[in-house]
Amino acid sequence: MLRGMLRELRIKNLAIIDDLTIRFDRGFNVLTGETGAGKSIIVDALGLVLGGKVPHDFLRSGEKEAVVQAYFEPQETAAFPDLGLDVSDGLILRRSLFASGKHRAYINDAMVSAQSLAEVGREIVDIHGQHEHQSLLSTDKQREFLDLFGRLGDDRAIVERLYHDVSALSRERAELEKNVQDREGRREVLSFQIREIDAANLADGEIERLLEERAVLGHAGKLKELATTAYDLLYDADNSCSTHLSRIIRKVQDMAAIDQRAADVLGLLESALPLLEDAARSLRGFRDSYEDEPGRLDAVEERLALIRKLEKKYGEGIDAIVRYRNRAESELLALETIDERRDVLERELAAKERALLEAAFALSGKRKEAAAEMERLVTNELRDLAFENALFRIEIREGEMSPHGVDRIEFLFSANAGEPPKPLARIASGGELSRVMLALKTVFADIDRTPVLIFDEIDSGIGGKTAETVVKKLKNLSRSHQVLCTTHLAQLASRGDVHLKIEKKQGSNRVNVAVTELSGNGRLHEIARMLSGTATDISLRHARELLEGAGELELKTRKGKP
Repeated sequence: MLRGMLRELRIKNLAIIDDLTIRFDRGFNVLTGETGAGKSIIVDALGLVLGGKVPHDFLRSGEKEAVVQAYFEPQETAAFPDLGLDVSDGLILRRSLFASGKHRAYINDAMVSAQSLAEVGREIVDIHGQHEHQSLLSTDKQREFLDLFGRLGDDRAIVERLYHDVSALSRERAELEKNVQDREGRREVLSFQIREIDAANLADGEIERLLEERAVLGHAGKLKELATTAYDLLYDADNSCSTHLSRIIRKVQDMAAIDQRAADVLGLLESALPLLEDAARSLRGFRDSYEDEPGRLDAVEERLALIRKLEKKYGEGIDAIVRYRNRAESELLALETIDERRDVLERELAAKERALLEAAFALSGKRKEAAAEMERLVTNELRDLAFENALFRIEIREGEMSPHGVDRIEFLFSANAGEPPKPLARIASGGELSRVMLALKTVFADIDRTPVLIFDEIDSGIGGKTAETVVKKLKNLSRSHQVLCTTHLAQLASRGDVHLKIEKKQGSNRVNVAVTELSGNGRLHEIARMLSGTATDISLRHARELLEGAGELELKTRKGKP
């Protein structure tokens, strides 16, 4: 099920951290260290880069900017939400905090809002221990998980489709009712507009032709003078071009009679003469056309003014005016049949509303059945986690119709007998809430698509058999998810696939945080420290037993043994 995993986290100038890079791997990653070593800062930094709120005092003293960056490596083709970005090589989330109080968010170097960052963060990481980052505290998410648990996706899709059908029909009905009220006035307006456009008797290309004619009429005198002069020079004057050409032709004819080589030139000249005559006739036609037409220029101006008036009302250009006219005619026809359409629409809407109610209440019934089974499974998990008198309930109340049905769903929890169950968001103890979340995640292990799960000190206040149960459940989760866990519990630390030690180190000027990946003797001494505060012979022996036992249990689990 693992779709992606947190591969690397870089923190710079945050709280007591100078510049820290932490690398993670698939499976179960444990983070250990003394109280106050910086484990919580690392978890808080992850919360920041996932879109969480920015504390006022989180910037390292004396620095102008802090940066948190997380790289998530895809484990399958569709590993991450559709962001409109290329995430084939992975997903990089970055948050920059400034001393001025401003902050910026980035996804693969593209600047986004903190809200967008948070939406992506909720899809890929669940942090248990800080309320702001727990997806299961959202009632919308709780409804989604109940539907996933009950395999109710198809039923919910039917409700959603019917809801949108009803909404669309309701909007159409409201528009229709408005049209009924305004029908008479609208009918008169549309009829007038159609008559006005039809009376104009518009033609394609008319504006261009009118503009050309106006230009000619406005310069008729000058055009007539130019055409007359050109005609005279070409044909009508004593020294016209055609007269001279005729003389030239006679001279060349005489040459050709003696020298045949002049025949080609003669041919060219003789072919030019008809062209000159054609041009002269055309010029004479132009000259004669530029006669005064009393009132024609005024008529052209009036026609253009009429078209401009129509353009202001109905759109620029004759095509736009005609399109408006056709739409008006269609609307007028629809108004004529509005009563018939209203009756049909009312019947369609009533049928869809009945179908929506039936589908919504059928979905509600299935949800209640699924809720009963889910309550039983989660309660059993809670008892394994030392909540002997725990009460887990899924409250399903009827509310207003929505695309998700009529149900208002909320997960409730009570840790003690006689104490009424309360919404998960109101559980005060972080450790207590983390164990509730572990129970839920265990039940949802096969359906939860969030690839990275982070548990911050889930072992708070537990030990013995309960601690071992927590360890087993976390280890099982790590087979389908990447699990990160901060812990003070040696039993839990001994089961990690990756063991990271967090510690404060005193530099030349101030404290800094360092992270070391432990193995072999280093890991043995860290677990011994967790057992007794310091590594003694007894604690080292006990630590070795824990590590050897963890390895043996892993082998049995892989072979399918209890």
